[in-house]
Amino acid sequence: MAALASRLAEKGIAANPVSGFYHDHLFVAAGREFEAMAALEEVANEAAAASQETQEKRTPWSSVTTIDDWIIKGPSSLSAVRINYKLRKPRILRTMASYPRQQPPWRPPPQPSPDVHLPRLKIFNSLTRKKEPFVPLDPSGKKVTWYICGPTVYDDAHIGHARNYVSTDIIRRIMMDYFNFDVRFVMNITDVDDKIIIRGRQQYLLDEFNDAAQRRGTTSVEDTCLAALTAYLEKNLKLLPPKLAPEDISSQIQQHYGHVMEGKALRGGVPGDDEAKIKMHVKTALAAAEAVNCVSTTPDLIGEKNFNEKVQDVLLPYLDSLYGATIDASDHSIFTKLTTKFENRFMEDVRALNFLDPDVVTRVTEYDQKIKDFVEKIEQNGFAYKTSDGSVYFDIEAFEAASNSYARLKPESRHDTELQADGEGALANQSSSSRDISGPTLTPPNGENLSRTRITKRSDADFALWKASKSGEPSWPSPWGAGRPGWHIECSAMASDVLGSRIDIHSGGIDLAFPHHDNELAQSEAYWCDSQHKEQHQWVNYFLHMGHLSIAGAKMSKSLKNFKTIREELSQKDGWDSRGLRIIFLLGSWKEGIEITEDIKLAAYSWEDKVNNFFFLMKKMSDRQASSPTDNIDRSLEQALQKAKDGVDAALCDSFNTPSAMKAISDLISAYNSTDQQSVGMELRLGIARWITRIVTIFGLNGSAKADGNSIGWSGINLPDYATPYLTLISSIRDTLRLAGTSGHLELAKLEEVAKSDRKAISNEKAEAVPYQSLLSRVQEEVSRLSNSKDLSKDALALSDRIRNVELAKLGVKLEDQDDGRPAFIRPMTKAEQALKSLEKAGKEAAKARMAKAAEEKAKKDEIKPVDMFRTSEYSTQYSAWDEEGLPIKDFAGMEITQSKRKKLVKEQLQQKKRHEAWLKQKGLADAM
Repeated sequence: MAALASRLAEKGIAANPVSGFYHDHLFVAAGREFEAMAALEEVANEAAAASQETQEKRTPWSSVTTIDDWIIKGPSSLSAVRINYKLRKPRILRTMASYPRQQPPWRPPPQPSPDVHLPRLKIFNSLTRKKEPFVPLDPSGKKVTWYICGPTVYDDAHIGHARNYVSTDIIRRIMMDYFNFDVRFVMNITDVDDKIIIRGRQQYLLDEFNDAAQRRGTTSVEDTCLAALTAYLEKNLKLLPPKLAPEDISSQIQQHYGHVMEGKALRGGVPGDDEAKIKMHVKTALAAAEAVNCVSTTPDLIGEKNFNEKVQDVLLPYLDSLYGATIDASDHSIFTKLTTKFENRFMEDVRALNFLDPDVVTRVTEYDQKIKDFVEKIEQNGFAYKTSDGSVYFDIEAFEAASNSYARLKPESRHDTELQADGEGALANQSSSSRDISGPTLTPPNGENLSRTRITKRSDADFALWKASKSGEPSWPSPWGAGRPGWHIECSAMASDVLGSRIDIHSGGIDLAFPHHDNELAQSEAYWCDSQHKEQHQWVNYFLHMGHLSIAGAKMSKSLKNFKTIREELSQKDGWDSRGLRIIFLLGSWKEGIEITEDIKLAAYSWEDKVNNFFFLMKKMSDRQASSPTDNIDRSLEQALQKAKDGVDAALCDSFNTPSAMKAISDLISAYNSTDQQSVGMELRLGIARWITRIVTIFGLNGSAKADGNSIGWSGINLPDYATPYLTLISSIRDTLRLAGTSGHLELAKLEEVAKSDRKAISNEKAEAVPYQSLLSRVQEEVSRLSNSKDLSKDALALSDRIRNVELAKLGVKLEDQDDGRPAFIRPMTKAEQALKSLEKAGKEAAKARMAKAAEEKAKKDEIKPVDMFRTSEYSTQYSAWDEEGLPIKDFAGMEITQSKRKKLVKEQLQQKKRHEAWLKQKGLADAM
């Protein structure tokens, strides 16, 4: 289809995002038919001719009788047709008009009895694409069943995964701790999958390759890596010339993909996933080319970590294509070693993000027999069939013929062949529809005889329930032969086994909606349907889909390699911590995509800093008078608290609208900060602090704390116990220096007393306490040296400032002086506080860099001679011929420039002349004109 789109684009026909649609023309081809270049030529010509016809002159459907009539005109009568081009007289298989373009009806759960009181919660339901009142299946209205699609464990999870699991965790906590539902939360682990098989084989083959590298010699390794690189380029960077030498790859990439690397779209428009993939492939190719170049001169690099990291992304798929089928896949440890490792790492990562452990975890490898039983039941119900290779496929047509609806979540995607292929996996058997097996043979230019391909599936859209395993793939015995579960069936079988025939909530990332979740629904409803098929079984009542996390407009994903792993992000000093990342997600809607920009970072850190400062203020007030005067209390703050409570309740009932809830908290803190502290009673102050603590704890922002409503503050605002005694003494010394320095009365005896402060009573053997012990010793030594000072007050104040601004800051400690003569308030310097300073500094540096870049670009533009300006790369796709003065006379298509256009060009050239003359004058080159 990509090749076809390119050819049609040459004729000026643009593609609609839905695969197969071209303006008012449409053809839908099955499988690979349109890869035949001879056919493409005819299609492109027909499409170009059709684009010139008016609505009235379009060819009627009855005239579409030959293979040349592939372009179908006139969607006014039918939305689409599917034509098998192998037939001389094509037949309409099914019109798009007969496929549902809207979601089927959804049946609300039965209402509970009148004595059951449910919260007025509404949830955005992907099954209806609107907010629906939440009613659990449990008659008592308390218990809620929830299934979430867990990870496929073949690599480390990235922060795109964090978006899904953290947002899910937020909603789960709200359901449990705010709405008081008893949630039974089940998550699966996919430990049998095409990605796992491929990665396990690749790692096994790479280990063997490295073990044998020394025996084969440098030349053999270099040749293999070069062949792998060549294959990688041919598959992924198709604009490059074939069989490039490694040293030529960089220049050729710059020539053919330079504009993409500069942030532009490949063929106009806005850059997106396609451009992100190109950048990823370029990075991979350049790294491999560098390694291949080095290995010939430095053979010792072979097998080293740096060499492997650079070549493995081109070498692994190449080795697998050659030797993957030769692996003894009966040794399941090749794969379980991988899955066990990454399941453990996944759980470590999400726990670090404060994700609550599921109540039940299921694994595919533990459900072998139950999955096979599930498939057999679907087959017995008439909705599945065995194919000649020993696979079992879901029969969509039979399912729909029984008055069931397929693709309930995304009916508009049911013909997206790319998504369907992705759902079947990279190791899926190649097969096409058994309904299109007649007619003469067409042989594409590559010599492949399309009509002789073994056809086993009843429909191209049918998906695998059980996959026959080929050589190099793990297998389990089954009634249909050795094989393994399809991807979609695992969730249906496991969720049904644990939660039963009906589930309250099912959730996952939005990218799983089609085909994975739609296929789950179909096969589960095919399993649980009643034998009379009187009405479609509704397996899930509420489907929740979490939005994507994007980087520079592209979805964050493993396939694009545009991500940081969760553990990388959390371990970096300037990376996000668990709370900061969760705040990012709370500030956005759970069902919408989110891109982490500088503005979003600023908003998240500012909100966190505001709450931090509020809790620090509560700590300051905790040791002051137990109650405030009651004759002058400002009642407006009571109203602000009630408004915040009402606002949060309304927001959370409105499909977990956390952005509004976060704003309500922020507004309450603003109201508190603007109120005269003397007019706030202690009971009200504590009430506000406890309520805010409870809500942020419900949101998962307070570590492992329980949302009991009695505590105040969140984790991170207290200093470590082992550090507090040392910091208290250091702060006391500094208070003495500051007070004496500002008053001008500093007695040497007092200094000596401070310098000799006994710290034996606070000795601590913990290694973590050493930096604080060392600082206390240095401070005491500095104080002792003040006795020799010639300007005691000045030097005392300087030391006081240095202790606060430099020494304590290095340890992440902040001292806040208090005006009422009380000791300085000691607190940790929060990550949000540090991040805001970094953002402010980075913003200034970025603004300075932008100004410098703008000045540089202006200078480069001013340097261009007027006669050359329309020949530069800026205009390279606009004009094809120029006069002697450098003015364009023909556009890129060879058409003459109009008079009005020429006038505009003359004006632009005159403006460039002025800029160029000014540039020459500035450079002292005015005579060069």
